[in-house]
Amino acid sequence: MDYKIIAQQVANLAKEVGAKLMQYRKENAVQVEIKGKHDFVTQMDKYSEKLLVEGLSEILPEAGYIAEEGTRTDRGEKYNWIIDPIDGTTNFIHGVPPHAISIALMEDDKIVAGVIYELCGKELFVSSLGGGAYLNGEQIHVSNTKTVEESLISTGFPYSNFERMQQYMKLFMHFTHHSAGLRRHGSAATDLAYVAAGRFDAFFEYDLKPYDVAAGVLLVTEAGGKVGDFAGGDNYIFGKEIVATNATIYDEFMTPTKEAFGK
Repeated sequence: MDYKIIAQQVANLAKEVGAKLMQYRKENAVQVEIKGKHDFVTQMDKYSEKLLVEGLSEILPEAGYIAEEGTRTDRGEKYNWIIDPIDGTTNFIHGVPPHAISIALMEDDKIVAGVIYELCGKELFVSSLGGGAYLNGEQIHVSNTKTVEESLISTGFPYSNFERMQQYMKLFMHFTHHSAGLRRHGSAATDLAYVAAGRFDAFFEYDLKPYDVAAGVLLVTEAGGKVGDFAGGDNYIFGKEIVATNATIYDEFMTPTKEAFGK
């Protein structure tokens, strides 16, 4: 299978669905449903996912799905699409950037293609295993920032699971004092894409789902960065915690992370 061709087909689909989604929003009021505490879904999330599933089934009919809104729930034996139809739904509801379509293809247990389309800026991030990472057709790389002290870090605040809030705040306070600044955009997929593009030097968050991070993980690694869980391991797709940095500061970043979360 040519992962690069697959990634480009997915990118074309993401742009097409993104255009339809933004047009649909212009013509319709946002209708919000509550899935859980501070966890929202709109009719536009469902509309986007339906279009994505229809298009992805044509690209790779044998693949199964891990999709946020459950439009398809069948799992494939070898291939599975991991889909977030709108990452940053709360932002989307309020008309605040960023919000993005995120699509990854998993073969067995590895991500082989990833696409993030940030809708407000019309920025299309595309990666394939061994094929590099691109933004609107131009190859991108992580930053070359040398220390955490010089780094701009992105994060996401817990919104429903506060079990590790004390540990999170310990790490948040550490980086507040020992970095160039922290930012919270409200879209993990976009944050990871920005790490890949060198805009952020690092990103960390917990209580994330596979569809929040799968595409972004490949973008970061293909752009030359490093990704891990809070122990420095590789359980970041399904493990609900992630650290992503450039190639230089990863070890330095992991030291306070492991300490804060008792890893």
